[in-house]
Amino acid sequence: MKFKTRYLAACSLLYLISTTSFTQSVAQSIAQINFDAAESCRQLGSLVIPDTKISLTEIVYRDSFIPPGSDESIATPPFCRIVGMTTPAVNFEVWLPLSSWNGNYQSVGNGGMAGTISYSAMANALRRGYATASTDTGHVAGPIPFDASWASGRQDLIEDFGHRALHLTTVNAKQVTEAFYQSPPDYSYYVGCSKGGQQGLMEAQRYPDDFDGIIAGDPANNWTRFYAGAHLWYSLAMLADEEAYIPPAKLPALGNAVNAACDTLDGIEDGILQNPLACNFEPATLTCPVGTDNNSCLTPKQVTAVEKIWSGVNNSAGELIYPGLVPGGEAYRGSWSTWVTGAEPYNSLHWRGGEGFFRWFVFNDADWDFRSFDFDKDLEYALEKVGSAVDSNDPDLRPLRDNGAKLIVYHGWSDPDISPVASINYYERVIDVIADDTKAINWQSALSQTQDFYRLFMVPGMAHCRGGPGPDSFDALTALENWVERGIAPETIIASKIIDGEVVRTRPLCAYPEAASYNGSGSTDDASNFSCVAPP
Repeated sequence: MKFKTRYLAACSLLYLISTTSFTQSVAQSIAQINFDAAESCRQLGSLVIPDTKISLTEIVYRDSFIPPGSDESIATPPFCRIVGMTTPAVNFEVWLPLSSWNGNYQSVGNGGMAGTISYSAMANALRRGYATASTDTGHVAGPIPFDASWASGRQDLIEDFGHRALHLTTVNAKQVTEAFYQSPPDYSYYVGCSKGGQQGLMEAQRYPDDFDGIIAGDPANNWTRFYAGAHLWYSLAMLADEEAYIPPAKLPALGNAVNAACDTLDGIEDGILQNPLACNFEPATLTCPVGTDNNSCLTPKQVTAVEKIWSGVNNSAGELIYPGLVPGGEAYRGSWSTWVTGAEPYNSLHWRGGEGFFRWFVFNDADWDFRSFDFDKDLEYALEKVGSAVDSNDPDLRPLRDNGAKLIVYHGWSDPDISPVASINYYERVIDVIADDTKAINWQSALSQTQDFYRLFMVPGMAHCRGGPGPDSFDALTALENWVERGIAPETIIASKIIDGEVVRTRPLCAYPEAASYNGSGSTDDASNFSCVAPP
């Protein structure tokens, strides 16, 4: 396939001259839209798609789309909007740019328990010229974060949420795109983070023909074990005995102590842990003196809670169920205070996520108590009941490789939600499969062959998908486009830290296992003064 830039043929232009009813932006937008485009958009309503009904087709003028539940429009070029539903309840939208389609298609992922169309992500894709689509994965989001009551007794909805909805939406959207432009997309891409990362790896594993390129950020791919060994375990560490709960006011003391012990291990004092696995900080050093409990220290039970959160949980056989979080970023706004501790007990996103998933996906019991969870028999039961629907943890990516597709995974080292170690563990399992398949003479050879189609980028100091003390803004999509369309594999991706609209620091993200190393001269806020270096 060749990269092409298409423009809709100009026929009879619809001009509206008005200074009272339309803003200049809308008037200019309408002037770009021709009657043929509007008619082609309307005719998509009669497109025949298996088990699918299209309920709306409309032309949306520049910057005029207001997402449901919002009072403000989002910036977009003019587009044809298609709203549809695939049985039993997979709602989706397809947006087709009218003025300058880049010839390609992009699906965008969801977050948390999904339940909504990802309008902002669609707008991002549209502004880059993509035809784009999103799905709510087959249910409507509840009133609270991580609400999972919709899954009660509905294995079909769980399957849709886990993998089916995105795949069918992608198939449907490609058909819609081809019908509108009278040509299939040249290249198809997927972009998502968190739940979206799980969706990306599910596509790579189960539907390797759907996309030419996939970006999976901070992926919750080992879903069932993640919800047990992270969401549930981190909550139990502080709430099985409520005296172990860590108030958010104590997090600055923990974060500052971690930085004091480990920030300069990379030779730079910048508030960022380049490799948190090298940090040997002991939480016990923060233990409060006997008879004291204030925000500058941790009680013995709180120390134990931090140790449990960092270590992860094992089953009775001593096997790790899921890796723990790693040191770094604890005090950053919206990090541990949102995910781990919450503003108060039973308020964190970890507690809401673990409690909701096991109550409704697994046990279907409104009275289920998270303290009753058995990490042997209950986890085994959960894996048997829903693991095949929601877990994207198969390391055999040979079909994706053989299809010529490319995969970029990134993960923030300071992620307070999904352990960054989980992404490293999965990557190394994929390398093992490639090693066996190719009879590689050593690990380095297997790594090289894996990097021909799959690259992992660890992001120092980045929290969950964004935020944190480190540079967290980077363009993985351009890197993927260059890899897919031009054969230029990404060795580095430049990340920026932007504060109040100003770039204050840049750093290179390196293809794992390499990491950025300061060259010894020049500003440590300038990526050009760093090189990617393999670990010892």
